[in-house]
Amino acid sequence: DGSTMEANAALRSIVRRDSGETYDEMLRQMAKESGVETPTIEDLVRLDRKRKGKKLSNEDWASPSDGDAKIARMKDGTTHLAYKPEHAVDLDTGVIVAAPIHLADEGDTTTLPGTLEAAASNLADVGLAPRLEEPCVVVGDKGYHSRAGLKELDGGVWKTRIAEPKPANGYLRWHGDEAARHAVYANRARLKSGVGRDAMRKRGEMVERSFAHVLDRGGMRRAWLRGRENVHKRYLIHVAGFNLSILMRALFGNGTPREAASAKNALLFVIQSDVAMAIAIIAEIHGKTAVFVIILDTQAD
Repeated sequence: DGSTMEANAALRSIVRRDSGETYDEMLRQMAKESGVETPTIEDLVRLDRKRKGKKLSNEDWASPSDGDAKIARMKDGTTHLAYKPEHAVDLDTGVIVAAPIHLADEGDTTTLPGTLEAAASNLADVGLAPRLEEPCVVVGDKGYHSRAGLKELDGGVWKTRIAEPKPANGYLRWHGDEAARHAVYANRARLKSGVGRDAMRKRGEMVERSFAHVLDRGGMRRAWLRGRENVHKRYLIHVAGFNLSILMRALFGNGTPREAASAKNALLFVIQSDVAMAIAIIAEIHGKTAVFVIILDTQAD
């Protein structure tokens, strides 16, 4: 799945690609053409709000401070210069397998091949790369569903279980493209199976959890660096911390140092002799250490 993160660039600083004119200069020129010679800031805001055909296109506008940042609609409905992080998450463990940073104006069907390539490369490093004999399952929402994408993945190392959007007219037309028809119907059959339904439920849990930890709780909903390569390096640090917490929880039962410090620890010592056996239990109760000693007479019946 993919999300959005705000870039370290202000939307009001964008300039036109053809002329270098700033957004403020464009509004002042429009105000003069409408009869206002010395417009105030309030006049410019009012003009910008009421003008017809208002549209910001990445083909016409760019950020002079961060050329990789693109104008995009954020998850909360606002518009900012942004990037698009995408997570490939292992649904068995919750580990983030790949986390590339894409341009914010690229659709899900466009970024899917790059994310799968990064995931396959990382899996190959640990000897778990998908193969034709043992393909990996790709589970995604309906934004990743496309005929061209499913046709390209059909019969390969990735077995798709991607949610299918409802057709506009209620039915599908194939125009003789039998390969796309076979790929779409095969994906639909796998998706509607019991395994497919369980995978979709786990996707909603695992993937959204990774975004919540990295972007929201981790503070990466806004970038503080510029350039996609720099942002990606910083983002991978957060992803590594997220994966490390999962590893620590699997090994020791505690994913963070604070969780480990607040855990109740207990040590058991057993000392046995011919006469008696002593059992000592050292436990931590409410932040204080307590010692319990039990002595058993081994010669008694």
